[in-house]
Amino acid sequence: MEAPKVAVVILNYNGLHWLKTFLADVISKSKEADVVIADNASSDKSLDYVKEHFPSVKIVENKENTGYAGGYNNALQHICADYYVLLNSDVEVTDNWISPIIEQMENDKSIAACQPKIKKFDQKNYFEYAGACGGFIDKYGYPYCRGRIFDNLEEDKGQYNNPIEVFWASGACLFLRSSAFYEVGGFDWDFFAHMEEIDLCWKLKNKGYKIMCIPESTVYHVGGGTLKNGSYFKTYLNYRNNLLMLYKNLEPNNRFKTIFIRMFLDGLSSMKMILDKKPLHVFAILKAHLHFYSYLKKFRKKRPKDYTISLPQKSVVYSYFFENKREFNQLNNDLN
Repeated sequence: MEAPKVAVVILNYNGLHWLKTFLADVISKSKEADVVIADNASSDKSLDYVKEHFPSVKIVENKENTGYAGGYNNALQHICADYYVLLNSDVEVTDNWISPIIEQMENDKSIAACQPKIKKFDQKNYFEYAGACGGFIDKYGYPYCRGRIFDNLEEDKGQYNNPIEVFWASGACLFLRSSAFYEVGGFDWDFFAHMEEIDLCWKLKNKGYKIMCIPESTVYHVGGGTLKNGSYFKTYLNYRNNLLMLYKNLEPNNRFKTIFIRMFLDGLSSMKMILDKKPLHVFAILKAHLHFYSYLKKFRKKRPKDYTISLPQKSVVYSYFFENKREFNQLNNDLN
């Protein structure tokens, strides 16, 4: 049987430092795949660096920076592969990081997306924020992970080494079956960045596909390589896109109540940011809410015809702040 064609696609926007740090290692440890740079109109000479030092690497040049969602949507149209591996430029890969996941997806055609175990680059025994060991979502749309709830990162002691079906796989290192990706229309262009991978996985699950985490594969993520942690714009995108994702994907009988409560909880987050003396982030949340209303008409047309996925009935906010459950294994069974 002919081996499937795999393309590792690194979205780059002024990421010269990260390409110098990680690209050679990605190429040497990805022999079973083509490595492609998808550039979002960078201005830092990063493409000159790639052309000079890695002339065999294919480059797809987008005409403008349309973020993670638009950048990949544009670039992937020009890449022919059975599987796409969307890899952040600030990720260190390990030996044999591709094969275990591709083998699992080849053996089970119902799997549309996968992620490896994702750990911190600077603290390699800890899980990393953006995905950890597989993503989940609670009744109010709060994402959390095996190994990470809110800002609490667990130490990896092998407690999550089993492959598991999850709700979403991390965009930092996202394995995608290309046919399924196009079946659901790819990423939502309006998201720009943040939450777009959760929205994509939600769409895939609505079509009956499975999302998996395969911890036999491990990568190490720096985090904040393009939008820095603590960025006002990142806060805006996270709050806006979460509301838009809920509005688009929630089943009708739960939509209004869930979004109303979520916006109330966002207000509580704003109060905490006031106490933490982060006025710009308070403004970012307010702006996110105002812009959410402006998108309603457009997003109403994006709703699926059939709603096959219901969110859990428990709140990770309650479990974390009121029951002091800071680790995934402590959560109630109906939350995981």
